[in-house]
Amino acid sequence: MSGVEVAGIIVAVFWAILISFLAVALVRLAQVLRATTKLVADVTDQAVPLLADASNTVRSARTQLDRVDAIASDVQEVTSNASALSSTVATAFGGPLVKVAAFGYGVRKALGKGDAATSGGMPPKASRRTVIVGRTVPAARRRRQKG
Repeated sequence: MSGVEVAGIIVAVFWAILISFLAVALVRLAQVLRATTKLVADVTDQAVPLLADASNTVRSARTQLDRVDAIASDVQEVTSNASALSSTVATAFGGPLVKVAAFGYGVRKALGKGDAATSGGMPPKASRRTVIVGRTVPAARRRRQKG
C-alpha cells in the first residue's frame, strides 16, 4: 500500500464516520420535529376552547359594565335631585324655623323659665348624691359610722 492509498482509506473512514454522525443528528432532529408538531397540535386543541371561554367572559363583563354604568348614571341623577330637594327645603323652611326658635327662646327668657334666667346666670348646683361605681363616697362613709 502506498501513501496515497492509505490517505484515501483514512479520508473514506473519516467521511463514513462524519456521515453516520450526521445521520444520527438528522434522526434525532426528525424526532424533535415530530414531538414539537404533536405538542403544537395538543396546545391548539386545548387553546381554542379556552379562547372561546375567554371571549364569552369578556362579553359578559362588558354587559355587566354597561349595567353598572347605567346604575351609576341613575345614582348621579338621584343625588342631584336629592341635593336640589335639600336646598329647596332649607330655603323654604330654614328661615321660618330659625325665626320660630328665636321667638320661643325669647318668650322663655321673658317668662323666666330659662335655666340662666332663674339661677342668675349660674348653672344649677349638682345633686348631693353622687354615685361612683366601685367607690364609696366620703359622706356615705360618715353616715354608716354614725348609724
